Amino acid sequence: MKTIANADAANPKLADFLCFAVYSANLAFGKAYKPILEELGLTYTQYITVIALWEEDDQTVSSLGEKLFLESNTLTPILKKLEGMGYLERQRDPEDERQVRVSLTKSGRRLREKALNMDLVEATGLTPDEFSKVQKAIVTLRNNLVKAVTEQQ
Repeated sequence: MKTIANADAANPKLADFLCFAVYSANLAFGKAYKPILEELGLTYTQYITVIALWEEDDQTVSSLGEKLFLESNTLTPILKKLEGMGYLERQRDPEDERQVRVSLTKSGRRLREKALNMDLVEATGLTPDEFSKVQKAIVTLRNNLVKAVTEQQ
């Protein structure tokens, strides 16, 4: 599988790999988010889980996992921790006992007020138009990769 483009294939450099650019940008986002997350008392994965529940509360663990690109064995400990912190509740779906539904508590909804005042758009150094284009390009990249992996199976 080819992983670099427009580079000397016989002597590739780490900076030539798109996967490394995305990986290292993710690490940089983690560092930029660190003060925000410390103030909220959350990890990044806990934070995006709460954001997904702000977007759509009272959803199944499986639908939440799909939205976050997380497997159940990764998501369950995150949900247990957030539940222990008082930010969400998990309960069996009364209509289908096999499903577990996740809902924010009042404390989980209140986190939104504090979190939405924290914005990293300026830290990216991108104009609003550039920010939107980069975000859309990364979503397209992710979707294409997911599709390619699915087609290989």
